[in-house]
Formats: sequence, structure tokens, C-alpha cells
Amino acid sequence: MGLIGTLLGWVVTLFILVMIIRMVLDWVSLAGRGPYWTARARRLAHAGTEPVIAPVRRVLPPVRAGGIGIDLAFTVVFVAALIVRGIFFSL
Repeated sequence: MGLIGTLLGWVVTLFILVMIIRMVLDWVSLAGRGPYWTARARRLAHAGTEPVIAPVRRVLPPVRAGGIGIDLAFTVVFVAALIVRGIFFSL
């Protein structure tokens, strides 16, 4: 079970890295127009993470704070992925 847990832990680690890339690229797109490759990288990051985040977002919609929306679904999925990663690596 140790090898399977380690492999699954690395898969979740890769997912967490894609989520971090998505977060950074979203910030870059909000700050202004970045290099031309950022739009494509952002689409790839969204394609890899949105299938997991979208169902959570349907249950937990973004919270409006003035003119901005805080996406709690992203935070919940990120924290859950960290917890699952720890569980898998401990197997």
C-alpha cells in the first residue's frame, strides 16, 4: 500500500501545483495584459482544475465583498487537496 499511497500523493501534489499556477496566472491577468503565453497557460490550468472546482462552486458560490467576489470553492479544494495529500503520503 505504501507505493500506491506515494504515487497518489504525487498525483495530488501535481494537482496542487497546477492550482498554484492557476492562481498566479489569474492574478497576472487581473493586473494587466501579461505575455502572450499566459492566456494559453491560464486556459490549460483552468482545464486541469475546473472539473474539480466547479462542483464545489455549485454548492459554495463565491462570496461578494463590495465589487469583488471571493471564490471560496478554490480555497476549499486547495485545503482538501493538502489534507488528502498528507493522508496519501502517510499510507
